[in-house]
Amino acid sequence: MKNEIMIKKFVLGILFILGVTSLIAQEEKPNIIFILTDDLGYGDLGVLFQKQREGIQVQTPELDQMAEAGTILNRHYCPAPICAPSRASLITGMHQGHSNVRNMQFDKAIEENWNFANTLQKAGYHTIHLGKYGLQGWGHSPEKWAGYPTKRGFDYFYGYVRHVDGHQHYPANVWKLGDNKSHQQKKQVWDNNEEVSASLDKCYTTDLWTAKAKQLIISETKENPKRPFFMYLSYDTPHAALQLPTVAYPEGKGTKGGLQWLGQAGRMINTAEGTIDHYRDPHYTRKGLTDLAERFATSITRIDHCVGDLLQTLKDLKIDKKTIVIFSSDNGPHRESYLKGKRWSPSVFESAGNFKGSKGSSHEGGLRVPTFAWGPSRIKAGQKSNRPSQFHDWMATFCDYAGVHAPARTDGVSLRPTLSQEGAQREGIVYVEFNNQQGLYLDGYKGLRLKATNHAVDFEIYDTIEDEPESRNLAGTSAAFTRLQQRMKDEVLRLRMPNRHAKKSYDGEFVPGLDLDEEALSKGTRVQSYLGEWDWVPDFTQMTAKSVSKGHTISLDPLLAKKNAGLLFSGYIKIPKAGDWTFHCKATGGLIFKIHNKLVMDGDYKYDGSALSTTVRLAKGIHPYRLYYKTTTGKPALSLQWEGPNIAMSLIPADALLVKGEQKHKTK
Repeated sequence: MKNEIMIKKFVLGILFILGVTSLIAQEEKPNIIFILTDDLGYGDLGVLFQKQREGIQVQTPELDQMAEAGTILNRHYCPAPICAPSRASLITGMHQGHSNVRNMQFDKAIEENWNFANTLQKAGYHTIHLGKYGLQGWGHSPEKWAGYPTKRGFDYFYGYVRHVDGHQHYPANVWKLGDNKSHQQKKQVWDNNEEVSASLDKCYTTDLWTAKAKQLIISETKENPKRPFFMYLSYDTPHAALQLPTVAYPEGKGTKGGLQWLGQAGRMINTAEGTIDHYRDPHYTRKGLTDLAERFATSITRIDHCVGDLLQTLKDLKIDKKTIVIFSSDNGPHRESYLKGKRWSPSVFESAGNFKGSKGSSHEGGLRVPTFAWGPSRIKAGQKSNRPSQFHDWMATFCDYAGVHAPARTDGVSLRPTLSQEGAQREGIVYVEFNNQQGLYLDGYKGLRLKATNHAVDFEIYDTIEDEPESRNLAGTSAAFTRLQQRMKDEVLRLRMPNRHAKKSYDGEFVPGLDLDEEALSKGTRVQSYLGEWDWVPDFTQMTAKSVSKGHTISLDPLLAKKNAGLLFSGYIKIPKAGDWTFHCKATGGLIFKIHNKLVMDGDYKYDGSALSTTVRLAKGIHPYRLYYKTTTGKPALSLQWEGPNIAMSLIPADALLVKGEQKHKTK
């Protein structure tokens, strides 16, 4: 009997330890891998569309299995239907109404600010970027490129720097079939600060980036098993040129098969042999397909092999359960081939699925990208979400998984509640801006202006669940849609800031206030107080305040400590007259100031306490605001002033600050 009791206690003790260990494991920061393809269409994957169509289908069995074992984000959007602005928003967490890279600004340096690499770096991650970049700025070397990856939060970079380099997939070889010199010439590959293309004979980039990814994952797991890593793996395929691999994919996959990094000049990877631009996947040969069709389909199936190889590597290393992997594409399918005298059409394999449009178009075919997340212990398997989301949401999502609050400046929301079924999913912003095209989601409907030559141009309005081809424009079909039309026109002005390098016809419009009854508001500002240590001004709206109070003016009196403390002021500013209103701010500490969802002032990343000012064209009325503040090492200080029509620069008076109801002091 005594022995039985002891055995029971022992078993209970073991179960308790296992339970605690399980909880700790759940709290461990997961490795994060984001795989971005170039110009892969929603319809190019079997699980999303290819299996539904007749005729020869593009084969993607590994990606299909990955999607089915994870969560498909069925309405996930790039921010612009072309690569540079799309990638910029992905990295920075800023939509195209705030990003410093817009329209066709290829190779422009992304701003030096918080992004998904340096925030994860601060959270303890080893950060890696492999493949295509294209956001480096002007110059010819890492020393000159202002936005080089290692200057934007990546510990390690291996890949193509210039966007045009990604148009040739054999960096060390001349390709005589190219339709111009750029598409024929050799390209540079950078290994941090060293240019290494001379050693990459016969290296097809899809294989090269994958082999490098496997090598780094294996070495990180063995040498730094307790350090999480973030890998941004950016393929330059299936974007043209429509080049073929050298040889068939190596047998097997994972640590003992598939692609292997050999590290020898002229034989860097195990597929660097044979003839460049030669191998055609046998599934597509002798089926009556054109040369271009065989090339295109082979390149996609090659990516499929690579992703399957990577996932098996994670399983072989027994880190699959502490890793999440995201797969996506930078925009819709392309029309170019870069072969002399030949042009590709995405209609051949119906690469846009049931959607209208392709790369360059803000219809669904150009914007809705194939996206899913996989992670055996982190991501819910077998689910498909139709909730609209966008590239700028990934930064907040990764911060959430890393256990840190996202910077307040970001436009995105964490998708973790959807991916992991944990908590309530916040509504995010889905906003598109590209040349004269503009779009957004509001109340579940897509608004789209293909030629927004002035703000009077109406949005086409679509229900993209019931009407995937966008064949029925709902604008003006009822009083409800007439009201929605006006709300869409108002909302796009409330969430973006003009950019002098990407001017729009609606830049000069007055930002409308909210339709609120001023009688239901009272004078003052809502003040939420926080304690904590943060590397940036965090999004306090996602944190529990230590106290909530009502202040008469914006003042640091409610600050709970001189160090490691923060405040969030919120409410409404009453603008007495339409015009250009300039806001001035100066602080010892960090600050973010937003009106509606417009990022008006950013005094966070490397902010030195100097005076900031921004002018916003506001209509007369009531406008919501949020002012975030966090302390630093100096004595806390904060000043917010305004000036506008008939008002000289001065502190915002108490009677211009409004809140809903009475805010009673609470301590939590």
